Amino acid sequence: MSITLSPIGREDIKNLETALLIETLFRKDVLEALKDPSQRITWLTSLGIAAGALAREKAKMTTKQIAEELGITEATVRSHLTGKTKAGQLVRETYEKFIKEGVTMKSIEILLSKDEITNKISELEKTIEEMKKKIEELKSLLK
Repeated sequence: MSITLSPIGREDIKNLETALLIETLFRKDVLEALKDPSQRITWLTSLGIAAGALAREKAKMTTKQIAEELGITEATVRSHLTGKTKAGQLVRETYEKFIKEGVTMKSIEILLSKDEITNKISELEKTIEEMKKKIEELKSLLK
């Protein structure tokens, strides 16, 4: 599975949105903030909206389209996208991290189903076996 930072279709938007949310949630400062039960729902909601807004913005959707799709006001969309909210700032930082470092395995693994992970492991094991055979062939040529 690949996650594009410039989504084109609904699936790309969903994948970017999920990766942004998951990666932001795993930040130490966010995990610490989530320990407060009185703020937990507010934090989770705000981060989800901010991730959804940013993923859609990167898909070239207008503020109005984003607001309609997420069921929020245009003012709320603008607040998250311009970093006026803490959630908007955190999600934007995650996006910038993705630009610099790529989408981390942590995000991808969570997005993959168990079957997809099993298939990936099988593919990697097969590749390793093929490489071992090639190494043995090269060793025999050197003798």
